[in-house]
Amino acid sequence: MADENISAESEQKQLDDIFTQRKAKAEELRAAGIAPYGVFVDNIIPTTEARAKYVPDAENTEVVTVAGRIMTFRVMGKATFLHIKDQHGSLQLYAQRDVLGEEEYKRFKRLDPGDLIAATGHMFVTKTGEVTLKMQSYTMLSKSLRPLPEKFHGLTDMEQRYRQRYLDLIMNDESRSLFFKRIRIIREIRSFLESRGFLEVETPMLQYIPGGAAATPFKTHYNALDCDMYMRIAPELYLKRLLVGGFEKVYELNRNFRNEGIDRRHNPEFTMIEIYQAYGNCETMMELIESMVTSIAQKVFGTLRIKLPGDKVINLERPWRRAPYRDLVRERTGRQDWFELPREEKYKLAKELGAQVMPDWTDLEITHEIYEKLIEHTLIQPTFVTRLPAELVPLAKKCADDPESVDVYELEINGQEISPGYSELNDPIDQRKRFMEQVTLSGKDPAQAVDEDFLTALEYGMPPAGGMGIGVDRLVMLLTGTESIRDIVLFPQLKPRN
Repeated sequence: MADENISAESEQKQLDDIFTQRKAKAEELRAAGIAPYGVFVDNIIPTTEARAKYVPDAENTEVVTVAGRIMTFRVMGKATFLHIKDQHGSLQLYAQRDVLGEEEYKRFKRLDPGDLIAATGHMFVTKTGEVTLKMQSYTMLSKSLRPLPEKFHGLTDMEQRYRQRYLDLIMNDESRSLFFKRIRIIREIRSFLESRGFLEVETPMLQYIPGGAAATPFKTHYNALDCDMYMRIAPELYLKRLLVGGFEKVYELNRNFRNEGIDRRHNPEFTMIEIYQAYGNCETMMELIESMVTSIAQKVFGTLRIKLPGDKVINLERPWRRAPYRDLVRERTGRQDWFELPREEKYKLAKELGAQVMPDWTDLEITHEIYEKLIEHTLIQPTFVTRLPAELVPLAKKCADDPESVDVYELEINGQEISPGYSELNDPIDQRKRFMEQVTLSGKDPAQAVDEDFLTALEYGMPPAGGMGIGVDRLVMLLTGTESIRDIVLFPQLKPRN
């Protein structure tokens, strides 16, 4: 431990010395009348565009300007080779003393990896065949006071990558690529829904009564109104108000907040999309998400076969499997009469199967524990689990042929829920009854748990509708073959260092 402390202290002293040296370089620039943090440079083009301008066996006299961060810097006497990186890629630059001039070249050689510069010149190809910008001039844009992580090993410490995502994006091309894919996926979601006639809307993130899901909210206080408010756990009840108001196809790509656990599949602040279609139903939503996900996979990745770690392959080709909830439970327990068994026998059999059930749990709690712990993780290929128990989904319509089940799906892929979808409940009397049943079970004050304004809206008449939610973070994880949500969230929640 003592050796580790000495090593850490030595490393910190070295970093402090570099910081001091680079700060002095910044002051030298100021003293020479050069702004170390830049001036506006016009007509900058991406490095990829600059590289494409090189034409073999031509004069290549066109002057271009590129900008980026210096990643490597190799001084060879009267000439210097360096690589800069921008959002699009990297490009080699070639600087000569005879072109820049004695004083400017001397100043140029004092640049450091990490500095941001703009460079102007024309394209040529080196003897090694690398397309390069031969510099005529350069402009200092930003002096980097801290050194980048060691170039050969990059940034490998996962916690540092999450805490200092900017360094992760600078050093790790695979991270940059992953987030570019996330951006494309979200862009394609919007494009697909727009092509289907859906309108993107925005609803409140601060709510007096958090509704639309069973989750613990984050609480705050609204000083101007002198009342407690909650960060939303779902936008559902406000989107349904819009159906009442005559908006027939709406969606919201939203941020939700749930004051619950953090693990590789959960972040307390997360992105999801909720979609509602008047005169649709659960079947409408299943067709919609099948079409959407396959369209996104084909456009972004060019395939419907998604490769996951461990040589696992998810086949997104349609149609996707549909399996009633009760059938899955009967199959897993080996009892066709499972739902007719006394609670005590269900408890005993669940224990024998390895489910972590408690003696005072209800029939439903025992059954759903079996589903969540013993069945869900086995659903690897796309599966719509349908006809769930009515008590689990208080905002969905009951099945016409079975009042104990609701007309819903849970889309499971790779052992996790990607999307729930419903035939939405639009009966205000039934909705009030189910809200009150929830209140009774939870022991909450009805005034704090039942959204009376939403019920009032339903009493004006909401059209029959289909609705669904999609966990965008989980969808991105699935399509990119990523195992942790922290790898596809730019700034995941972490405990403060101190």
